[in-house]
Amino acid sequence: MDTVNIDGVNLAYRETGSGFPLVFAHEFAGSMESWDQQVNYFARKYRVIVYNARGYTPSDVPESADVYGHEQQVADLYGLLKHLGIEKAHIGGLSMGAYTTIGFGLTHPGMCSSLIVAGAGSGSDNVEAFHANAANYADLMESGGMDAMRKYVGGDTRARFRHKDPSGYARFEELFMSHSPKGAANTFRGFQGTRPSIYTREVELRELRVPMLVINGDEDEPCLEPGLFLKRTVPSAGMAVVPQTGHAVNIEEPMAFNQLVAEFLSLVELGTWRPRDYGSGDAW
Repeated sequence: MDTVNIDGVNLAYRETGSGFPLVFAHEFAGSMESWDQQVNYFARKYRVIVYNARGYTPSDVPESADVYGHEQQVADLYGLLKHLGIEKAHIGGLSMGAYTTIGFGLTHPGMCSSLIVAGAGSGSDNVEAFHANAANYADLMESGGMDAMRKYVGGDTRARFRHKDPSGYARFEELFMSHSPKGAANTFRGFQGTRPSIYTREVELRELRVPMLVINGDEDEPCLEPGLFLKRTVPSAGMAVVPQTGHAVNIEEPMAFNQLVAEFLSLVELGTWRPRDYGSGDAW
């Protein structure tokens, strides 16, 4: 594991394999370890890079929530790629990491060969309530530590994961409970509690031409409509829905997730991932 200093904050990251770069950004409840099953699979062909966002040890935990915003998360990813000398990569993420992936694609499209967007857009249908919940969760962590968040990780969008894979869920919960309460609270206040609804980016998304794969579990209710919105709005987007699966689709159904992503990357690299208006003959 290595570190890079970006805007005065040290971020921990790990590289595995060689080849074309493939980067994964984790969800709020996750960390770089959330991508272990993707690293094991894709590092046979790609240079796979995973990292811990600011606030997630062993990355630094800044004291102020003001430096955790969604634009800063995009800047952190940009700084990491620049540090690694990467001019272009496949970029992917889950949930919070998917929001960062979308933001990165809109801000730095020339650095993206493709975008893998999983479980994106939670809270977009009622952003005021989502922001209020984020503030409440931050208060809970600051007063009761990570133990106060067991109910959060055991919610409806992870119930299927808990039942179908008790061992995998226990590992996920163990990693989550090891997070810094301060870092998690600041992430809730600075990122989750301030990020705009994904629907507010419609004009930008309609102009996006980077190949995009949207992946959702069909029991991840808060992300189903945002996923459909992305599919309908981004001309280069395709969508896959994994049955009887919740939010953390990459660890709940790693085989399905890896196969979907591998096929997508293959089509992108062959130049046969086509835009919606396939009659035009264009491909990206």
